[in-house]
Amino acid sequence: MVNIIMHGCNGRMGQMISNLVAEDDKVCIVAGVDIFGGQKNDYPVFASIDECDVKADVVIDFGASKAVDNLLGWCVKNQIPCVVCTTGLSEEQLKYLDECSRKVAVLKSANMSLGINVLMKLLKESVQTFADAGFDVEIVEKHHRMKLDAPSGTALALADAINEAVDEKYEYVYDRSDVRQKRGDKELGISAVRGGTIVGDHDVIFAGTDEVVTFSHRAYSRAVFGKGAIQAAKFLKGKPAGYYTMSDVIG
Repeated sequence: MVNIIMHGCNGRMGQMISNLVAEDDKVCIVAGVDIFGGQKNDYPVFASIDECDVKADVVIDFGASKAVDNLLGWCVKNQIPCVVCTTGLSEEQLKYLDECSRKVAVLKSANMSLGINVLMKLLKESVQTFADAGFDVEIVEKHHRMKLDAPSGTALALADAINEAVDEKYEYVYDRSDVRQKRGDKELGISAVRGGTIVGDHDVIFAGTDEVVTFSHRAYSRAVFGKGAIQAAKFLKGKPAGYYTMSDVIG
């Protein structure tokens, strides 16, 4: 059994994970942390992580970015591993996260979906063959109309996975509207679509002469991120200090 503290338990993802955990007999939420009340939970809820005195194996964080530093300090002090799912961390926070990972196990990934992380692995294994054969690479991502950033962090993570596998040969291109020229061999195009309630679609296109190969991932619910966080928590239990990612979880 993996005992979890859910940081940000009353938020949308916190409640989703609580529901997912209730259906999994290998994990249990023993406490929650959230400054906002109003939710009925099957576990004690504390307004601050500093007030939490419940023993646990791991923390899952889906809280506010401003609360991450304090949470990481608490995890180091209490030697409890942490799965950090909160997005929008500053460069300073990411640096602090790295420092804390030398003292306690910390897992952070651009996307918690198991499918996306398997896709990254497949792309790393495939891109060399396509690159050597002269295939062009394009990434098209689609998200709901309320999403603020473009391109998505996941699209950039997919691009980075491809580029790292070929020794950074590609240059990212986000907009071709201001130039009239043919595509360069070292371009990696990244396009963003925003509309409706699209949870998250990502297509990685390898376009060659007379053939096209497309790797696709569709997220139909945010539950995929919750399921990934739970798998990460199971993986992180008992792990020594270090900086882990979802690539470690999928092996």
